[in-house]
Amino acid sequence: MEEVLVNWSRAQFALTAIYHFLFVPLTLGLGFIVAIMESIYVKTGDLMWKKITKFWMTLFAINFAIGVATGIIMEFEFGTNWANYSWFVGDIFGAPLAVEGILAFFMESTFFAVMFFGWDRVSKGFHLLSTWLVAIGSNLSALWILVANGWMQYPVGMVFNPDTARNEMSNFWDVILSPVAISKFLHTIGSGYVISALFVIGISAWLILKGKDTLMAKKSMIIGATFGLITSLFLILSGDESAHQVALTQPVKLAAMEGMYDGKREAGIVAIGALNPNKTLHNDEPTYLFELEIPYALSLLGYHDTNAYVAGLNDLVWGNEEMGIMSAEEKIAKGKVALEAFKAYKDAKAIKDEESAILAKATLEENMAYFGYGYLKKPEDIVPPVGLTFYSFHIMVALGSWFLVLFALVLFLATKREISNYKLVLKSALWSIPLGYIAAEAGWIVAEVGRQPWAIQDLMPVGVAVTNISSTNVMITFWMFAVLFTALLIAEIKIMTKQISLGIEGGH
Repeated sequence: MEEVLVNWSRAQFALTAIYHFLFVPLTLGLGFIVAIMESIYVKTGDLMWKKITKFWMTLFAINFAIGVATGIIMEFEFGTNWANYSWFVGDIFGAPLAVEGILAFFMESTFFAVMFFGWDRVSKGFHLLSTWLVAIGSNLSALWILVANGWMQYPVGMVFNPDTARNEMSNFWDVILSPVAISKFLHTIGSGYVISALFVIGISAWLILKGKDTLMAKKSMIIGATFGLITSLFLILSGDESAHQVALTQPVKLAAMEGMYDGKREAGIVAIGALNPNKTLHNDEPTYLFELEIPYALSLLGYHDTNAYVAGLNDLVWGNEEMGIMSAEEKIAKGKVALEAFKAYKDAKAIKDEESAILAKATLEENMAYFGYGYLKKPEDIVPPVGLTFYSFHIMVALGSWFLVLFALVLFLATKREISNYKLVLKSALWSIPLGYIAAEAGWIVAEVGRQPWAIQDLMPVGVAVTNISSTNVMITFWMFAVLFTALLIAEIKIMTKQISLGIEGGH
């Protein structure tokens, strides 16, 4: 497949995914925050909490409506731009997306109508139930989508059928309960909760700075900061498990996250540092221009053992016999054997030579774990863009640490002090809203760029997954989507800011 087509297809999907995830996080977390606020209203009967709930619910609805558009486009792109991929895994990848559409999205949309339009039309209890079901439904939607993504990172629960050239699901529960899928789901919704909490405390801070609806803004801030503090701790725990799964299933990604070329025991994490741009697999240049390292942290994070050996890129590309690490060259050789066996099987079946077909199938199954490596040209092809993965990972971690401190500080000042006197903290809360999105996008860059060149880990590289269409068509649609998504984002920001400027008293 021509490289320009692959790169434009990559760019188009990345563009769609990045824009889509600007809308998704708020839906994941704000739904629960609104449900908590409405629960307080139902329990206390205090009409102030009803006004607070309706204000944040309106902002939730604006974000929900615009976010749906980008999600639908992304699903269609699997068919238009990734037809080979869709054929190869459609029997597995399609199932979670179908469940998402039938159950979660249906449930979410149905009760959304009751939640948004049902005030004073249904009982308080049923309305509250609807609000909670919308929040749960939003997260169930994420579950099925992230199960599908988790399978791409760690394909399990399937067998390859050489007669149809497709992977077929052999165990539904292996796919759903894959540790990679579970950790990915928990970490992703955790980041959505933190962004939602940042949104609530940031907007509340703006209202306090403007002297608008101050009491209701403070109450919103306390809910947001409490929710943010709890979910930040949850995010740290889920991040730890996510990194552990990366170490077990995608060691090349882990090495790229830390810019580690040479493996070692008691490996540390660079807390502050810069990669040497001249460093490659083929020279002895120092890896970092400067670094401040936390000792043992990477061994502990990756393997929950401070003495664990963490493989570097050189180990994974060239192999390390002492540590039992197979070289990429050997994997490529096994992959080519698998591809040749697959071809031999099809040829034998075509001439009804069953004996040869059985032998070829046995060879294919023996080397199937390396199937995708057969498409690679050289061992270095298994290495993702190290700089982008390294900096994205460290930006994500640094910002996540800042959010934990911010939530704790805001919660303390909002409950124990007069927070309106701490203007620097209020401004920090406001300007941390975009930082939350930057952290989340950085996390996705680590997850997706860090696993290149694979569309499906070890089984299908991106260059094979792409649809063989004109690169010009992909370029045109890339720019069309760029304009469309940017317009949607501008529209959302304008509608949101107009609604927020009305304040809680008039903002619903």
